[in-house]
Amino acid sequence: MKRTALALAATGLAFAGSASAQSSVTMYGLVDAGIEYVSHAGPNGSVVKLTSGGKNTSRWGLRGTEDLGGGLKAVFALESGIAIDTGKLDTDGTLFDRRATVGLASQYGQVVLGRTFTTTYDFMLPFDPMGYAPSYSWATSSTATGNRKDGLFSRASNAIRYDGNFGGLKLGATVAMGEVAGDFKSSSKYALGVGYSAGKFAAAVTWDRQNGAGASTSPADSTDYIQGIHAGASYDFGNVSLFAGYRNYKKAFTTAAASERSDMYWGGASYDFTPAFTLYGAIYKQNIKGGTDADPILFSLRAQYALSKRTAAYLSAGYAKARHGQNVSVSRDFVGFANNQTGVMAGLQHRF
Repeated sequence: MKRTALALAATGLAFAGSASAQSSVTMYGLVDAGIEYVSHAGPNGSVVKLTSGGKNTSRWGLRGTEDLGGGLKAVFALESGIAIDTGKLDTDGTLFDRRATVGLASQYGQVVLGRTFTTTYDFMLPFDPMGYAPSYSWATSSTATGNRKDGLFSRASNAIRYDGNFGGLKLGATVAMGEVAGDFKSSSKYALGVGYSAGKFAAAVTWDRQNGAGASTSPADSTDYIQGIHAGASYDFGNVSLFAGYRNYKKAFTTAAASERSDMYWGGASYDFTPAFTLYGAIYKQNIKGGTDADPILFSLRAQYALSKRTAAYLSAGYAKARHGQNVSVSRDFVGFANNQTGVMAGLQHRF
């Protein structure tokens, strides 16, 4: 009996080892929160608050692969945003609002299906010195003109996404289906990207288009399309890295309303004083064509100290100003109530 039990145990361990070598599932995430002061945060003045995701949006997720043989792998990813200050989901109550995909990967690239970040989002992320920080970066969008958010196409549902890396060349494409019967164009979305890296230099260009839901009646959608063109570049000198980015934005309407157009420029740098201490700085300048002509600007700084490989403390500050008395905000998510705004945040982030 003892010999039989030992044999069965050995067989079970061998099978488990074989299975783990062929497939894997990883749980990961980050939690990020801090204390923030923001001026002109409401009609009654400034505010001090606990903010979730000052440096990066808090999230958790699962990702996994299975080796199918012949260089082919099955892949999946599930990722959910978290509001650390309340414990709620980060957005509209969708559990896996950030990512929910399944797909296949090989030497020729990867194709995934589901809800995913777009080609534009991931291709441009490396060129924002502030890393798409909710506090304080306008690389994804700004709320400088009140209800306008002239931003990049960041996430898509009902999507098919391809990514391929061939030496220093990177290719990407996203197609999101509108799923409107009899009208393929309505609500459909597209993104294309090309990236190149050689040594310490990297660059990328993307194009995206989001078609309006012209057939909708409740509520009616007057958007014809939203189009974005992006370009970015970076160079790593060692302790110092330089970054630059550009966005051309256009929103056209099916009505007689004038198109909304703008150009966003940004540039910045990071400097490693020591392996643990890094300083980041960036300037974002938006040129709004017509309309309010607010032409806002944002100055952003962050000092970061790594307490370990997974935990970092940081101090961030931002100052934004707009022309012609228009309201401006240092945040990409919340509006301001004056033509200038200052934000300061001390935060802590842990990755797992």
